[in-house]
Amino acid sequence: MQSLDNLCANAIRVVSADAIQRANSGHPGMVMGAAPMGYALYAKHLKIDPKHPDWQNRDRFVLSAGHGSMLLYSLLHLFGFGLTMEDIKSFRQWGSPTAGHPEYGHAAGIEATTGPLGQGVCMAVGMAMAETHLAAQFNKEGFPVVDHYTYALVGDGCLQEGISSEACSFAGTQKLDKLIVLYDRNRITIEGDTAVTFSEDVAARYRAYGWHTIDNVNGDDIDAIAAAIEDAKKAGKPTLILVDTKIARYTPLEGSEKSHGSPLGEANIEVLRKNLNWPLEEKFAVPQEVYDHCAKAMEKGATAYADWSAMMEDYKAQYPDCYKAYQQAFTPGMPEGVDVEKLMAVEEKPIASRVASGNALNLLKDMVPSLFGGSADLGPSNNSVLKDAGWFSPEDRAGRNIHFGIREFAMAAMCNGMALHGGIRPFCATFFVFSDYMRNAIRLSALMQTNVIYVLTHDSISVGEDGPTHEPIEQLASFRAMPGCTTFRPADARETAASYVYALGNPGPTLLALSRTNLPLLEGTGLEAAKGGYVIQDCDDTPDVILIGTGSEVQLCVEAAKALAADGKKVRVVSMPSMELFLRQGAAYRDAVLPPSVKARVAVEAGSSFGWREVIGDAGETVCIDHFGASAPGAELFKQFGFTVENIVAKANASMAK
Repeated sequence: MQSLDNLCANAIRVVSADAIQRANSGHPGMVMGAAPMGYALYAKHLKIDPKHPDWQNRDRFVLSAGHGSMLLYSLLHLFGFGLTMEDIKSFRQWGSPTAGHPEYGHAAGIEATTGPLGQGVCMAVGMAMAETHLAAQFNKEGFPVVDHYTYALVGDGCLQEGISSEACSFAGTQKLDKLIVLYDRNRITIEGDTAVTFSEDVAARYRAYGWHTIDNVNGDDIDAIAAAIEDAKKAGKPTLILVDTKIARYTPLEGSEKSHGSPLGEANIEVLRKNLNWPLEEKFAVPQEVYDHCAKAMEKGATAYADWSAMMEDYKAQYPDCYKAYQQAFTPGMPEGVDVEKLMAVEEKPIASRVASGNALNLLKDMVPSLFGGSADLGPSNNSVLKDAGWFSPEDRAGRNIHFGIREFAMAAMCNGMALHGGIRPFCATFFVFSDYMRNAIRLSALMQTNVIYVLTHDSISVGEDGPTHEPIEQLASFRAMPGCTTFRPADARETAASYVYALGNPGPTLLALSRTNLPLLEGTGLEAAKGGYVIQDCDDTPDVILIGTGSEVQLCVEAAKALAADGKKVRVVSMPSMELFLRQGAAYRDAVLPPSVKARVAVEAGSSFGWREVIGDAGETVCIDHFGASAPGAELFKQFGFTVENIVAKANASMAK
């Protein structure tokens, strides 16, 4: 008779195989091999309470190899997280919480959206950073308020992706000792044996990163896996546990890439059942002793939750200010300490919006103690450093600035992990053109609605001498097209401050595209910028033409309006720092800003014209740039590419003539 532990692991295999077969879609191979690993973690180590799945001090588990989603769903079902067998049966179907890849928010116990390989482990690194940072802030002697582990399960594909190397190198440097990564080493990808592309010594690579490694763990041996995890907890550094598994274990497809992304087939599932000595013939049937055993294993988490809750009552009594700050840190939405009036009270002098951003961050530093972030080695240039706030490191876990290094993609993914952990308001910074490196992590941020602030400076051809490699053109349009993402390109310091007000209250990601060049403080700008678009300069009666600008080009619109007015034209100037946010406003507001009767409109933006037609209509004109830039002083590029008062006036006259 097989042990209860093995019976539980086999239940994961059989239920997963049945679900994938029923859906006629999915990735069974990994689950067959990794089932003991998942079971060992949940049953023997994971500190979590299914009745309180959002408990702040729970252990986190991220299935980085998200194609093996049925492993996670089976675990959540067996261990009582609320996924029903009907949910399992509806795998990959419309409206089901058991989506093809794990989707954050679809079901309790799913800590992150994964599927794009490599990003899950990066988010786990971010979670481990959050745990370490918050522990330094809030723990007191006898009060381990924040004290938990972060686990990730990765596959060969995750470790081939460059982003995992970026983040894991960072984790080793930071000595994140409460990060434990289980490597499902089955040596198979879609195209076959990994030997054709991936011949390195992974353990040696991770030791070079500064990790502890535990190699050659038998993937069938639940006790050996559990013992390796226990050893990892004592390492004093992040740990990679290399677990040797077989894809499609116990089936005729064992070791074959054919099982990676296709159902096993009914005949092969029957062989699986025979090889496992599975006691039940009915599909999706699980022995009651499995449910009972898994429920018993979760009692440790319930006890831990009860003990922590009792401790927090004592913590509240002894450290009321810390308790209040802790609760506020984990409260979503606009932080209660934000003084909007103070934030908006900017100096009356021309400054670059990147400088205005730095000023805003340093005001918010004291208003929002959970603000935590840094840049991809560009802090002085991005103005993204919190002054006198220390630097996060093994020597200073309370430091609020982060040296991310030149790792844009991992930086964004780690910030997603921090936001998912909770208690942190993450921000990260780089040059706007390098947001291309970050795009897929920002996309996941939008998909999961993580409250990350992306500070993206050097926003246009005004970068000048650095040339077209450093001059963003298409980036604004591409991020405006991303669902769930809000992009601001502020015209001055007041609009920059307003962008931060919006970002702090926005449940999802906010991107700030900021200038290197000095921008004058414009009359009429203010907090209304947080609506995306608004009138900053108007005329009597109905305008003849509306000039619409963003960022540094709004001042050109103001100057062009003066020239047109001198010629007897009635002109309205609209600043539109966030086109997509403006378009999300109600029709009444949009029509008040851009009256439908006024067809003559000019959009002025030193970026792609893509998307502006929805705002300016068929009669509108654009002063944009639909080609790459060049290397020359920024002022010269503006002149050469038509960003002049004279050209805007000409375009306005052309629009009015239609």
